[in-house]
Amino acid sequence: MDRPYIADRARYLKLSALTISEGMRAGSFRSRFRGHGMEFDGVREYERGDDIRSIDWNVSARNARTFVKMYREERELTVFLVVDRSLSMDTAPGSVSKREKALEVAALVAFAAEHNASPVGFVSFDGALGKVLKPRAGRDQVLAILSSMDRVERVVVGSALANALAGASRILRARSLVVIVSDFRTTGYEKALGILARRHDTLAIRVMSPADEALPSAGYVPFHDPETGVRLAIPTGSSSLRDSWALDCRESIAYWERVCARRGAASLSISTEDDSVRELSRFFSGGRSLVGKKTSARNAAARTPVPSSRGGR
Repeated sequence: MDRPYIADRARYLKLSALTISEGMRAGSFRSRFRGHGMEFDGVREYERGDDIRSIDWNVSARNARTFVKMYREERELTVFLVVDRSLSMDTAPGSVSKREKALEVAALVAFAAEHNASPVGFVSFDGALGKVLKPRAGRDQVLAILSSMDRVERVVVGSALANALAGASRILRARSLVVIVSDFRTTGYEKALGILARRHDTLAIRVMSPADEALPSAGYVPFHDPETGVRLAIPTGSSSLRDSWALDCRESIAYWERVCARRGAASLSISTEDDSVRELSRFFSGGRSLVGKKTSARNAAARTPVPSSRGGR
């Protein structure tokens, strides 16, 4: 990425984040992570229509009547961003790379947190952890996060996603919303994701591109895997190869969704061609299912080389 992508669009992103912040403030999305987005405030006797998951069995047993837990709204929501800057994020066939889309999504969440006066923290990763910014509220903190995201640095080969998630678990004391933005083209992060999701509302956002799901029939096309350096010329005119590519995509996205569901994290897929504001607004306003979004429309390949359509990066 050769230009300050976020700085160029900061004013637009801050204004657009207003609709996302409204969904965050309403808290409807949080009730679908853990059953409620509130703090415990007492008990009352059960009434018809109450969610049986809210029953306080200990109090009910002591009183020989059924009681349910009551909650009050949490006034402050801490947000923590975990953003992938690994080499695989530099790929995409269009004008916007996965890395740029990831930074756009992260910036929108950061601005939404600022609108809500919520503390927000940040860590980026490639093959190593980048600078960690502990959660703080205020415009200066958001500007520091945007500056860190836009800074062009030497990229370390690999993916330290597991370390980034473990680091977030150590940093965050109070229950927080952790947003992970990555293409998830790595393994070994599952345990760290589960530990994080047990204590915090965790949203895994998978950034994809149209080429992840379907290869065009364009003859022999040069491919370059930026992580391994492998270069191949692949016959995209082969229907069996395109079918195999699509199948691998479906299997990869299905596995990722199963991991998220088992570990207690919500999953959301966003394409480089999507309107990020619309997709995030729908999520936080509770307008769509948290798990299994767009699996039939777009899928990401986790184990195949990627097209060198952006200068072979």
